[in-house]
Amino acid sequence: MPKTPIHSGAAPQAIGPVVSRQSSVVGRQAVHSGDAPQAIGPYSQAIIAGGFVYCSGQTPLDPATGQLIEGDIAAQTRRVLDNLSAVLTAAGSSLAQVVKTTVFLVDMADFAAMNAAYATYLGDTPPARSTIGVAALPRNARVEIECIALLETPSA
Repeated sequence: MPKTPIHSGAAPQAIGPVVSRQSSVVGRQAVHSGDAPQAIGPYSQAIIAGGFVYCSGQTPLDPATGQLIEGDIAAQTRRVLDNLSAVLTAAGSSLAQVVKTTVFLVDMADFAAMNAAYATYLGDTPPARSTIGVAALPRNARVEIECIALLETPSA
């Protein structure tokens, strides 16, 4: 059985000066935000499908430089959530629409400090969450977070 192409090959549609979405022939859209770090591998920042936004894991990279930010786990967590927020905005969603996150921590001793920073972004009605201890993350980051969010629909 031949593989179905993921992208239609169409040029990205501009949504503002630095954000684009790509349509595909299989009912899903790739999302790209210039306000979040560029993918460091063969993956999309997010995919829109079935009324949801599936975000790839974000690490605490500065979108302007592509470098890991300086600072403790709280600062790294805030940068990760800012990056996720930028991707969700490009997709037409927001952190308020997140239904599930997965947090990857290199050191579980960072859990309390990560949790405190996380709560400032997702604390009102927090999504379901898993937190997993890992041996290492790309570029020596201490935290990575991925999420699934509802695609916001326009108000009537």
